[in-house]
Amino acid sequence: MTVTAIHQLPRGFLWGCATAAHQVEGGNANDWWRWEKTIGHVFQNQQSGDACEWWRGRYIEDFDRAADMHNNAQRISVEWSRIEPEPGRWDVYSLARYKAMLKALRDRGMEPMVTLHHFTNPLWLGNDDGWLDDRVPEQFGRFVRKVVEVMGDQCSFWCTINEPLVYATLHYIFGTRPPGVKNRSAANRVLANMVRAHAIAYHAIKELQPHAHVGFANHNVNLKPTGGLPFNQIAVKAVDSFLNTAFMLALRDGVLRVPGARSVSIPQAKGTLDWIGIQYYQEYEVGFDLRHPTSLFIHQQKPAEAVASGVVTPPNWGGLNPSAMFRQIEKVYKLMKLPIYVTESGVPDPTDTIRRGYLIETVRSVWKAANFNYPVKGFFHWTLIDNFEWSEGYDPRFNFGLYKVDFQTQERTPRQSADLYREICRANGLSAEIVEKYAPHLLTKMFPGEQGLSEAKLKPGGNKPALETNIH
Repeated sequence: MTVTAIHQLPRGFLWGCATAAHQVEGGNANDWWRWEKTIGHVFQNQQSGDACEWWRGRYIEDFDRAADMHNNAQRISVEWSRIEPEPGRWDVYSLARYKAMLKALRDRGMEPMVTLHHFTNPLWLGNDDGWLDDRVPEQFGRFVRKVVEVMGDQCSFWCTINEPLVYATLHYIFGTRPPGVKNRSAANRVLANMVRAHAIAYHAIKELQPHAHVGFANHNVNLKPTGGLPFNQIAVKAVDSFLNTAFMLALRDGVLRVPGARSVSIPQAKGTLDWIGIQYYQEYEVGFDLRHPTSLFIHQQKPAEAVASGVVTPPNWGGLNPSAMFRQIEKVYKLMKLPIYVTESGVPDPTDTIRRGYLIETVRSVWKAANFNYPVKGFFHWTLIDNFEWSEGYDPRFNFGLYKVDFQTQERTPRQSADLYREICRANGLSAEIVEKYAPHLLTKMFPGEQGLSEAKLKPGGNKPALETNIH
């Protein structure tokens, strides 16, 4: 069959992968490194160790893999605890090492996006109180200024903070991450300090690099009322205003508004965004439940149809609905009127049976948004290689990589989804040929005019991929 149909993304669209320093480097003397040493904090009491050995130099071969996939950009983070191991003392070797990473990306034709805070803190930060300490925003600003001074000639594309609402929720409400606090008021204070820190960082970067592009990465969850009940829409709105929009609106308006708490005026934060990152993975049903008083009697769970679908995902993981990426882009643009980058999207799938269809449907949603003239400018897949997945450690159920990693030998093996992503990036879009090759059951859904599926692919017992009933 000869087909020519393609969902083409705009010229100059950025294609890449996303990683985080601690997850691929390991061996950092930060709060996570300390947290890992306590029994019960990480899956099977695992520790990050050297993770993917990036600090030992394996980032070079992984950058080669990204370049081979026709990535023209890459999102990485720098580790604060390496760069500033003690307050005000800068580690020259670490600064040079990260600068070398950025140059290595540029040498391979990839635009670096640098995340300045991705969940980890130096051990000294806040004397164990972390972001509860009101001195932290200024300390973060000092760190950011040093990074930009040293690395600014290699990067002008900065992401200040990764998923601040996830950080506040898991670290200070649920207490499942360091410092293990379980206090909603503490989480609200942390959020306010993160808004202040972003604002200080933004102004510092702009002072040093007026041409820089500065944003942050927001975690977006698709939400719907439990059982479709109208009353549960109130619960949906409460969760949405906290998880999905509180931080971004604070940077738009200069006021942090959190449900159930007093608004906090932070005028210096108003208008401190050049772009916004969307990180979308899953959806949940939300409703009121008297059995959950600690969460204001609001409970979220995997949607009923996701449970019925039989898709195997990790415990507590939500439903998979890649088509909802369009709604996330649409909603964020209507609120913020800013350029958008999908800074993370992926699925935990060690057998690579779900990922191909999920990636294809997600990219189609991004293409749809671009064709509705929403300014979506790039897509960064989470993640390039399997890594240390925080509390889940090296649990194989949480393998997100396009490349499988054997952590005993450090051998990388491309999954079929790596081949798929290579073809998408090379084509700057999603063609009918690509869909037929990697997820043939989706061909007529994506390209209704194409009838190229062979009889063998359609008949019972034929070469029907397991993915067919995995994505709803």
